[in-house]
Amino acid sequence: MSRPGPAGDRAGSGGGGRSLTGSGPSGASRAREYARLMRLHRPIGALLLLWPTLWALWIAAEGPPPLAILAVFVLGVWVMRSAGCVINDYADRGLDPQVERTRDRPLAVGTVRPREALGLFAVLMLAALGLVLTLNWTTVALAAGATVLAVVYPFLKRVTHLPQVWLGVAFGWGIPMGFAAVTGTVPPLGWALLLTNVFWAVAYDTMYAMADRPDDIRAGSRSTAILFGRADRAMVGAFQLATLAGLAAIGWQLDFGAAWYTGLVAATCLGLYQQHLIRVRDRGGSFRAFMNNNWLGGAIFLGLAAEYAVR
Repeated sequence: MSRPGPAGDRAGSGGGGRSLTGSGPSGASRAREYARLMRLHRPIGALLLLWPTLWALWIAAEGPPPLAILAVFVLGVWVMRSAGCVINDYADRGLDPQVERTRDRPLAVGTVRPREALGLFAVLMLAALGLVLTLNWTTVALAAGATVLAVVYPFLKRVTHLPQVWLGVAFGWGIPMGFAAVTGTVPPLGWALLLTNVFWAVAYDTMYAMADRPDDIRAGSRSTAILFGRADRAMVGAFQLATLAGLAAIGWQLDFGAAWYTGLVAATCLGLYQQHLIRVRDRGGSFRAFMNNNWLGGAIFLGLAAEYAVR
């Protein structure tokens, strides 16, 4: 997951800055820059993709899913997240130098050239294709949607203040794919869980956008943080409540018990802590609140896994 981040001619031209070609660095240096481009040093985005995928797999299988399917999805999450970061930074190579948090990204400083990034993206997408082809054809068909979601997302911040909604669908697309892989179909419950994930993603990615809001306004990027303005905390709270209400309704429909609702109580406490972190809307607090959502997603999964374990 990578957000609006912003502008400079040297990255956009694919020329200037430090280069990995010519007189350049070793293969190890090149690999390190590719790893940075894929955000392998920052796993938070992959984890926010992984948690809802695991929710879906456990619900679809009514407990731990088949190991082969689980392995494909865990690997697929990391591959698709890496691909998403690469195509995001390619799209934002002229914007990232304008944002404090993103100005040292490889494409922004020229340590990776745009054509190299496109090649890496193609390799990652081929790897994802190889993984999904081990699953049934319903899942393969849904995977095509995942590709569209990943490619389109980086460009939305230029035309709408709601890229976070698209991100929620992209980061939750493992939900219908998980149901399809285990059961061969996507029940209404699967789509309800996807909608719930959209609520959660809008909440956490708005916190993320709050950290970059001054830079984004200068660069002309759009986000829910800019759209909500001084109502940002209230709107984040509303989406957090919608997430918890959606998960509670799913638990009620599945006749879940104490373990599930204990996980939701823990998630509620984490949501309140996030509200505390964003209370003054500073860059550091907003980013810490965003990062804390890893624990929220994990708390929900632990409650879910415990629920099936005690049945």
